[in-house]
Amino acid sequence: MYKKFTLFLLMTLLLGFSGCSMHSGSVYDRSEMGSPGTFKKGVVLSVREVEIKGTESGAGAVVGATAGGLAGSTLGGGTATRALGAVGGAVVGGLLGHVTEEAITSGTASEFIIQPDQGEPFSVVQVNDEELKAGERVLITDSGKVRVVRDSTKQ
Repeated sequence: MYKKFTLFLLMTLLLGFSGCSMHSGSVYDRSEMGSPGTFKKGVVLSVREVEIKGTESGAGAVVGATAGGLAGSTLGGGTATRALGAVGGAVVGGLLGHVTEEAITSGTASEFIIQPDQGEPFSVVQVNDEELKAGERVLITDSGKVRVVRDSTKQ
């Protein structure tokens, strides 16, 4: 029973963090559907790759410690051995859960410096799924999150 519960907790951790996607010009949150947005045109002045630090919410450590503690408590035959196994499993599981959370939620993205046709330049960080380059014309959309996408409209 403990093994099934431990497996369930680990799967919950992995599925929960795999849903954490990075900001992209092509991916919208469900809550943004149907919301009015604005856009303006501009040009990409520069693009550079940046590292996105993973989250450290503590959820990974908690789930890992719980799963590790439960798994460790099944070791050995005596009460003292099981208690030590639970403590050791919780410590190791907590550390592994923390590292796993950060690894799953980290990654790379691009920092864009954008010059709108009207207004001051600004920067935005998002996944460069359209492989935008400096000098390209872009649409700058804002529906609660600013996104930069290739301008394929006729000039």
